[in-house]
Amino acid sequence: MSNNGPKTTVIRNGTLIDASGNPARRNDAIIIEGNRIRSVGPLPPDIIIDDRRNVAVIDAAGQWIMPGLIDAHCHMSYGYPMIKGEGKGKGTTRPEFSTLKSARSAQKVLRSGVTSISVPGGTWFTDVGVRDAIRLGLMEGPRMFVAGRMIVTYGCIEDDEPSWEGTPDHSIGKLCNTADEMVTEVRRQGKHGVNFIKMADSRSGESQMLAKEEIAAVVGEAHRRNLKVAIHSRGAGSTRAAAEAGVDWIVHADLATDRDLDAVAKAGMPILPTATFLAVVCDLGRQQKVGAEQVQLDFNRMQRHFDLLGELMHKARKLGIRLLVGTDTGNNSFTRHGELHAKELEIFVKHGGYTPMEAIVAATRDNAMAVGLDGQVGQIAAGQFADITVWTKDPIADITILQDTKNLAWVIKDGRIVDIYPREEMLTFQQAAE
Repeated sequence: MSNNGPKTTVIRNGTLIDASGNPARRNDAIIIEGNRIRSVGPLPPDIIIDDRRNVAVIDAAGQWIMPGLIDAHCHMSYGYPMIKGEGKGKGTTRPEFSTLKSARSAQKVLRSGVTSISVPGGTWFTDVGVRDAIRLGLMEGPRMFVAGRMIVTYGCIEDDEPSWEGTPDHSIGKLCNTADEMVTEVRRQGKHGVNFIKMADSRSGESQMLAKEEIAAVVGEAHRRNLKVAIHSRGAGSTRAAAEAGVDWIVHADLATDRDLDAVAKAGMPILPTATFLAVVCDLGRQQKVGAEQVQLDFNRMQRHFDLLGELMHKARKLGIRLLVGTDTGNNSFTRHGELHAKELEIFVKHGGYTPMEAIVAATRDNAMAVGLDGQVGQIAAGQFADITVWTKDPIADITILQDTKNLAWVIKDGRIVDIYPREEMLTFQQAAE
């Protein structure tokens, strides 16, 4: 993390996918100074590439250059991956341990080519601490834009304990049963440094648990404090209420009706489908790699939700609703950090009607709003933050190559070259988790 070394980095040659939506093209020189991209195009006459004391040169000949990926739905402190010998019940129960494990997981995320993540909920204020440790240079990791514990009421997702227990401190939900309690929680989380507020309706969306007035109260208070608001909303009712209340983005929406989607399109906020988690569950169910009881109870429901998300992608495109790209990584033991962050792009292509280029743009330029940096990150262009990846295979020809770190040659985050090769060390950490 030292600032010593060359002050300018030049990426020569290769094929440039700049995430503007324009076709891939031959790259001449990308000039990085500090943490920003100075120029993209011909090599400026003042850059002496033989001056190795002041200029670092990356030769990307035969490789593909694109912005760092952005995962708009990545949990860091849910308690996964499970560590043998730690925690009781549903997850990690010590904030100190949670912080260290989350910090370690963040390094895996960065070394998979993901340079920014949006974290829609976690335990305590763990994610705020890890975000700031990265921002202040104490450790490497992706840019993090974080929420605190999800605001829920009785019957919502993460209201899993008996009513006399409420939501314990290590829970990822925060029980608030009136609009006033919700507003107070917005203020508390804002005081502790979150970037946005996450609300959550019912787990599967069959019933609406959050009233429109409650959602509107949270949005009003959060926006007054310059905080964004996202909501877990699979079903009808809550999706339309969230759109009319002016949330900043809606997560899932697979049970939304055409009327709901019309309201979202009119309000102008994006939807974050997050199909990767469902795809993995369905795949494990087909392979019978989860318990027979869980397969019987969940497989058909999960497959239905996944199929509906595919339909949602097509409907949203027709209505002009922007779709964000997120994976729900860290939501369970089988959604490990560093492994699935590009899976959603494949789903967008195979099930959502996107071209590989459109999926890349969605996961970079369009996703920038979910990390609070719309127009500042997610493209390779002058003035943008220098978050860049270089791949040994062509993602336009095969979008799935982005899922394999063996195809990743370079990661640059905030203008600094990341060491992506401590693979044996990272493997040891993963084995311990398993």
